[in-house]
Amino acid sequence: MADVIVVIGSGSIAQAIARRVSVGKKILLADIHLDNAKAVEDILKRAGFDVESTHVDVRSRESIQQLVAASTALGDIKGVILTAGLSPSQAKAQDLLHVDLYGSAVVFEEFGKVIAAGGSCVVLGSQSSHRLDCDAISQATADQLATLPPEKLLELPWIKAIDDSLYAYQISKRGNALRVMSEAVKWGKRGARINCISAGIIFTPLAYDELNSVERGDYYRNMLGKSPAGRGGTPDEIGALAEFMFGPNGAYMSGSDVLIDGGVTASVKYGELKPQ
Repeated sequence: MADVIVVIGSGSIAQAIARRVSVGKKILLADIHLDNAKAVEDILKRAGFDVESTHVDVRSRESIQQLVAASTALGDIKGVILTAGLSPSQAKAQDLLHVDLYGSAVVFEEFGKVIAAGGSCVVLGSQSSHRLDCDAISQATADQLATLPPEKLLELPWIKAIDDSLYAYQISKRGNALRVMSEAVKWGKRGARINCISAGIIFTPLAYDELNSVERGDYYRNMLGKSPAGRGGTPDEIGALAEFMFGPNGAYMSGSDVLIDGGVTASVKYGELKPQ
């Protein structure tokens, strides 16, 4: 039986991570758009990787369970890379919450039941969650995001009341980081680890949607220009961090949320981007 890396989402960041952690392993690439997954499958196969692709809809627990079954049929699950998600310019608030908040929670839960010893998961979070004030949510609310069964998350009155897509995104990504911390306890009992990367603006199609959006494009372009790095990031930079998290040098990391945003959050809090 093979060692299996499950990649959920087939975009640039998913590919960059998969290339670094999947040599000698079987990749199962899953996406809501099977044509996209098939196209990436072909690219990776031509680069020498052993890849299959399949459909998944992370809004559906049943679909995620089917992905788990397909993955375990191939071998031992040694890695999960979760990059599937929506941006504020791509979806309404409640649709975004179903994908980014609920879907991620179910993926952690279902794959946490089957992850092999020595396995690791990396989920793509966002710098946007770090722009929330420290007291934006209470400890009780944080505990809800971290521990409630996923279906109950969507039934929380305050979650159901969110109608702003950016706030939905920030709460979802904060929820991802908190959920990773909670799930790390369970994954650890199986000898496995789970971590979150809170990425800044990385040059991907999703980021270009934001950079060119009528609502937030000017804001994001200004954000990059006034950040300490003065630029956006690349998928390869996220891939390099994920490689560290997956590898032996990152073996002491679990339940962590690493911010990698070129100093944007620092500038928002204490620099030129601080709201007046």
